[in-house]
Order: sequence, then C-alpha cells, then structure tokens
Amino acid sequence: MLEAMQETKPHRKQKRARFVIPTRSDSFLARFTEVAGGPLGRHSAPGTVSPGFFTVERVLVIFTVLAALLGILLKGYCRVNGWETPTHFYATCYSDFPELFRSRGLGEGVIPFFDRESLFEYPVIMGLIAGATAILVPGSGLDLERIRGYFDLNATLVVAVWIVTVIATARINRRRPWDAAMVALAPGIVLSGFINWDMWAVAMLAVGMYFFARERPVLAGVFIGLGTATKLYPVLVLGALLVLALRSGKLRTFLVTAGAAAASWLVVNLPIALMNPAGWRYFFEFTQDRPAGFSSLWFAYNLVAERLQWMQLQPATINSLALYLFVAACALIALLGLSSPRRPRLAQLTFLIVAAFILTNKVYSPQFVLWLVPLLALARPRWRDFLLWQAAEALHWGAVWMFLGQYTSGGAAQHNLDMPYYVLAVVLHMAATAYLMVRVAWDIWDPRQDPLRAKHIDDPHGGTFDGARDWLRLDLARPSASLLPWRRAEAGAGRDG
Repeated sequence: MLEAMQETKPHRKQKRARFVIPTRSDSFLARFTEVAGGPLGRHSAPGTVSPGFFTVERVLVIFTVLAALLGILLKGYCRVNGWETPTHFYATCYSDFPELFRSRGLGEGVIPFFDRESLFEYPVIMGLIAGATAILVPGSGLDLERIRGYFDLNATLVVAVWIVTVIATARINRRRPWDAAMVALAPGIVLSGFINWDMWAVAMLAVGMYFFARERPVLAGVFIGLGTATKLYPVLVLGALLVLALRSGKLRTFLVTAGAAAASWLVVNLPIALMNPAGWRYFFEFTQDRPAGFSSLWFAYNLVAERLQWMQLQPATINSLALYLFVAACALIALLGLSSPRRPRLAQLTFLIVAAFILTNKVYSPQFVLWLVPLLALARPRWRDFLLWQAAEALHWGAVWMFLGQYTSGGAAQHNLDMPYYVLAVVLHMAATAYLMVRVAWDIWDPRQDPLRAKHIDDPHGGTFDGARDWLRLDLARPSASLLPWRRAEAGAGRDG
C-alpha cells in the first residue's frame, strides 16, 4: 500500500544547494586561477546542476588519497631500511607506530590495558586500536617485515579516518563544502598524519560536530565522548557549547550533549578502570609526572634557561603554570563569547579553546597540528592565513627532527640543528597559531570580517544555536545595558503587577 502511494505522488525535482566557490570568494585563491582562465564567473551556478561523477565529495576524497600517498612516500626511507635511531629523525620518517610496536610489547601479543604487566601512556581507545592492529599483523617476532606491516596497516586506517574527517567537515556546512579541501590537502596532515593515532580522535570530533550541526545532540555527545576516550582534547568542545548555551539560553542542548559525552566516555573507560585500575590510571599519572615535552613553551624555556644558567622549571611548577594560563585563556574566550556584539559561531569558540590548550600545554607533538586543521577550516576558511600557518608548522616539523637527532641520540653534527634555531622554530609555530587566534577573535568581535557571516549566514555548525536570539549578553562598555535574564524576568513581573 505504501509503495503504491509513493508511486502516485508527482515527481518533484530536488533543489540543490548553491555552493560557495573558494576561487570566487577568496581573493588569495583567485590569483592562482589565471592560468585556467580566472575565477569562476558570477553567472555560473555551482551546485544547482548535477556535476556527474566528480561531485564535490568525490573530488575531496581524491585530494585526500593523493595527499595521503605523498605522506606515505615521505616515510619511504624507513619503510625500506627500518625505523632506527637516529636515522629515522634525519630521514624525517619517524613514527610512533613501529616504536611502540617494539617497545610496548605490541609485537609480542600484548594488548594495552588487558595485560596487567603492560603500561600504555595513551587513553583507552587509542590503546585498544594499537593492540588490535598488532594482532592483525601476521607472523611473529619483531623483524622489519612485521614492523612494516604494522605501520602500513595503521597508516591505511589513518587514511580511512582522514577521509571520514574530510567528508564530515564538508557536510557540516553544505553551502561551503570546498572548505574541507583544507583538511584534504593540509601540509601539516601530510607531514604528521602518520606519526600517531591522533587522526582517530580528529575524525570522532568532526563526526560529533556534524551530528550537532544536524541538531542531534545525543549522537554528537556520543562521538565527543568517544573522541575524548581516544585523545582528551575533544572534550574542550563542551566549553564552547556551554558559552553558546549561556548566550542563547538553550541550556538543555548543552546538558544533553555533555551527558551523552560523559555516558559514552564512561562506557569505554569504566570497564577498563575496574579490570585494571593501575593500567587505566597510568595515562593520567604519566601526564601529571612527565617533564616538559618537546616543542612546548616550557621545554623551549628550559633549553634557554640551561644555556643561560637560569633556574629551570620542574614538572610540578609547569603543571600549575600551564593550568593557570589555560584557565585564564578560557576565561577570556568565555568573556569574548558572552560580550561580543553578535553570538560567536561554534567552530570559532572551539578553535580558540583548542588552540589555547595547545599553546599552554606542557607537551606539543608535531601531530597536534591535526587537531586544529578541521576547526580552522570551519572557523576561518581563508587560504592565505591557512597556508602561512601551515608553512610555519612545516618549518617546525623539520626543525624538531634535526634537533631530536642530536638531543636524544647524539647524531652526527652535520645533520643537527643547534638549540637557538630549534627554539626559534618553536616560537614561530606558536606565533602563527596565536596569529590565527587573533584573527578568529577579531571575526567574532566584528562579524563583517567573518568569511561566513559576510555572506549573511549565521552559524551552520551551531545546530539549535543557529539563528538563536540572545538570552545573556554582557556589555563591557556599559554594564547597565547588558542583557541579563533576571532583568527580563523582573521587567515582566513589573508589567504583570
């Protein structure tokens, strides 16, 4: 009966969304199109007609695969000759995959958290991925063939979740799918995507933000919680959601999302914590007790302090300073979000919070750049700023390997980078990230500078926040003019009386 009713319905041609084309909207990209006849003309209508096989998403997948192949090629020396210290630094093909396969017992059948004698310094899901993929590698022992197989398997899975990240980013804002090309082609992901399993967490957060944009907060929270169980940083998006919930008065949206995130995190972590408390706690204890990590602000300071014979910072001091700075940064971001003339977009606040965490954290690994790429593509899709930032990250990526070859392994002097140049590379990557934060903050304060709101779009990433009216807004210049919910309630009571 249902099928018959569907057959009698008149056919209606489905409308397609009109796309925002980067070469038309971004003056920087438009300069590079002259060899192809210039940017797309104003009378063309991309997205309103069928593109045939080469849809936007399929082109983005092709871009991602090509970028991934380039990233694998960069690991070619180690795939052929093995990952050995210090040559894997100088060949810029270092990866945690083979290192942990050998040193954490993964190659001998150890599954993190299930083996009580094994300690693994990463969250639960990352440990399970590391152990499960090791079981899938045929053979036994720690020979180069098995190590290469372990790397290849994990690299293939990274490419798969990279594609998921690209598609999710493209679908969050259907009018601007091409912004996801930043994620597909990012030099930072090409260089650092195969160092560790961070791309799994990046993909989970991207999927979570996609569901939130589609006003499905429970599913959004589930993937945010799973991402947090893989790498802690996805939980930071809840801070952005809280600010927007306060600004719009939609507190239920925040509570549902945060509750689902907490539930999914507990479902993953609670059984492991009960089964192996010491193994589960080790990640948190390791994070607390470890000294300043390479390329962090604190590590750079200690290097300079050692050279100049200043007092160096100990882990306990760094923990406190990093926490205070991050809390202060979050307070400023929250103040910006609650006092800006117009409610910020979700991606803007999330980018600022994650970037603040990266800059103040006592560890900065080269693969942390992956965390910010999709967020920047949503927060500020401007190619000039994006490429300048990626160039700074690429310089840092090269510098860290040349420094580690000497610092950790005593490599040959002709291959090494002296400390001052390494510290300059760290400062450059931090300055580039801080510059992006300033640009995003300025877009929030002056929406005319925002690439999305300049096109009369509110917040396609914001789900229920999209188009919402202000419930709470602070006026820093005139506090008496602030929009406060209790004032509105008092005014309503006065009128009733």
